[in-house]
Amino acid sequence: MALAYVPMTARSRDEGHRAATPLELFFDLCFVVAIAQAGAALVHALAEGHPGTGVISYFFVFFGVWWAWMNFTWFASAYDCDDVPYRIATLVQIAGVLVYAAGVSRAFDQNDWTTAVIGYLIMRVALTAQWLRAAAGERGEARTAALKYAAGLVICQAGWVALLIAPDGAKSWLFLVMVVAELLVPVLAERGHQTPWHAHHIVERYGLFTIIVLGETISASTVAVKSALDEHEALGELLPIAGGGLLIVFAAWWIYFAVPMHEHLTSNREAIPWGYGHFLIFASGAAIGAGIEVAVEHAVGKAHISQLAANASVTVATAVFLLMVWLLHSRHFKRGPAQQLTLPLSALAVLACTWAGPYAVLYAGLVAAATVVVGMLLAAHTPPGPAESGPAGG
Repeated sequence: MALAYVPMTARSRDEGHRAATPLELFFDLCFVVAIAQAGAALVHALAEGHPGTGVISYFFVFFGVWWAWMNFTWFASAYDCDDVPYRIATLVQIAGVLVYAAGVSRAFDQNDWTTAVIGYLIMRVALTAQWLRAAAGERGEARTAALKYAAGLVICQAGWVALLIAPDGAKSWLFLVMVVAELLVPVLAERGHQTPWHAHHIVERYGLFTIIVLGETISASTVAVKSALDEHEALGELLPIAGGGLLIVFAAWWIYFAVPMHEHLTSNREAIPWGYGHFLIFASGAAIGAGIEVAVEHAVGKAHISQLAANASVTVATAVFLLMVWLLHSRHFKRGPAQQLTLPLSALAVLACTWAGPYAVLYAGLVAAATVVVGMLLAAHTPPGPAESGPAGG
């Protein structure tokens, strides 16, 4: 049972057996709603033949999801004290996430960010209070860093509110300005003092969110296939898509968890690019599910796009996922050109499957599965380096 109140002090970076808490798991689970909303909007845009505006809107909306999760995750890794005020503040942030999720469709379809910004405002009030509480328990440079975080949150949130009254034609460009401002807050706040995030804990948290993203992909794909079977007699057309999609998701999970990433995160120099780069891993992982849904809708005649466009909705997302996992994870642990080239070449092979007609998703799934096999074989025949351990594949 949580204590009523304890002083919020920095946790040790060398703390043993640090693991995600039930509150953190609950926090992650509530993001499923927002991810599902973003994915559904992307499916509609792609199926209606609007890939350009659909992808741009998807990345804008998904940035909000990802950044809210990032803000909480890194703070909790450094200052989670698990008392009653901390829990209440976290639950308030969850409420903000749900409000944000409720505004996703309006932001996506109508460029109306009012509800989404209100959700962010709720989250930011709670998180700012958390950083001020952390500052109260710190001294010197650590206190300064916490106050910089609090100030950055307030300034950026004021920018998001101001964005609501900006002309519609300027909102997209101003959104990009706000994205840059948000990304700069941790960089500037951490100058002179690195908050005591826990490497193993952070890697576990990112892994858990990756599982949630892939789980949402499986859920969305299953619902799409079921709905198509209920409304159409198209088993022959749907089986290759379902089988290939399942292979892609299974391989994505295997490849992501193939290396002990916590051994690479030793300072902010490695952690910030790694943490920021995960935006594309999470976004592409969720987009794989949206792509499979689009492929299913095309197979039963509900999507107003070409076969090539339907295939690309799966293969492009899968290729981005594979390439980003290599860039952020695998390349730091692979030895020799054969191991280093496995994932980049696999991403190219998946893209080539775009031109494989109605069997494109199945072939992409087979390529992804073959990537795991090749990675395991290469690892088995390559002497491990001093930092290599864990399951192979990728």
